[in-house]
This record gives sequence, C-alpha cells and structure tokens, in this order.
Amino acid sequence: MIRILLVDDQHIIRQGLRSMLESNADMEVIGEAENGQRAIEQIPTLQPDLILMDIRMPVMDGVAATKAIAQQHPDIKVLILTTFDDDDYVSQAMRLGAKGYLLKDTEPDELALAIRSVDKGHTQLGPGLFEKTLTSPAAPSAPAVEAPPELAQLTQRELEVLQLIASGANNREIAQALFLSENTVKNYVTNILSRLNLRDRTQAALFAHSIFHQS
Repeated sequence: MIRILLVDDQHIIRQGLRSMLESNADMEVIGEAENGQRAIEQIPTLQPDLILMDIRMPVMDGVAATKAIAQQHPDIKVLILTTFDDDDYVSQAMRLGAKGYLLKDTEPDELALAIRSVDKGHTQLGPGLFEKTLTSPAAPSAPAVEAPPELAQLTQRELEVLQLIASGANNREIAQALFLSENTVKNYVTNILSRLNLRDRTQAALFAHSIFHQS
C-alpha cells in the first residue's frame, strides 16, 4: 500500500485527487495539507511514502517544501503535480529533490502509474518537461554548460530515453517511466545509437553520463 499525502491549496483539487487515487487498491490517501509548511508539520505523525505536491501555495510553496523534505526526510518521495510547466519551477523542483514533475492534465491512469513508479525509486517527467531540465538557465555561481551538437539530432523523446540510459535504467524501467512499450523503447535506443554513431548501449550510457552529469 502506497501511503500518500496530498498538498494543494485548493480543497476541491484535494477532494478530486483523493477520490481518484483511492479508487486504486494499492493507494491510500492518509492526509491533506493546504501548503508546504503544513505538510512538513504532518510528516512525523502521518509518515507518508509519497507526497503529491503542488507548486504555487501560500505560506510555503512546493519548491521550498520539496527542498526541506528532501533534507529532513530523504526516504519520502515527492512528486510534483501542478498546472505550471515554467522552466524554473521544473528545474528547481528536480534539482532540490523531487522525484517527478507532472501537470494536472495528466490522465488518471498515467498519474497512478507515475505514483507507482516514483514509489519504486524511478524518476517521472511529464511529456514536454524533460528538455526544460536541460535548457533552464544555470545558477549565477555556475558557468553554463553547452549541450554537445550531437544532441540536436535527437528528438525530445529520444533525449528523454538517453537521460534514463544515463541514470542506469534498463528498457523495462524506461518503458515504465515514459509510459511506453518495451518494443518502442528498443526502437528509440536503436535510433539513438544510429544518430550518435555509437556502437552499443554501453557507449550510449557513457556518452549520456558525460552530458547529463556535467557540473
């Protein structure tokens, strides 16, 4: 059973999410909070496995709350669910400890799959959000890193697959993270190898790791 804490400043949104999530036999909504501070206060008592977190909220927003939770309760997964796909929100949330970032127009079945995947330790990014983690401005104290020109040959979905290869995910895990079939993932990997003139998956992983883990 996945124990979920809902954090959103709109009561009607929390009600809808509760109803939707509790229709899944493996999920239980154990509490609700209207802002990040209230969520953090409830963690010791509720002990959630996963927190479904909005971004824009009064008192403490989702980004600040995610940072605090990652520092104080590293075993708890935070999945951002919001209407905002702003580049800064996406990159900050993921950098500060969120395990996933989805938009509120995500289909119920896809949200349930994402929650299960994040609970298992995988990372989830909704369609169109991956490139925002690559192109968002670097912090003032860090020099910007230019992506290698080879990446321009890849589609958005191929970039997402490549990033997951860099993280060590196998085809099954990539399929789960991106809501694809394993055969589709295999086709993407084949295309990536061809476009980047790489011999095998090991070379792809090394290439990807050198890109996505630069500092």
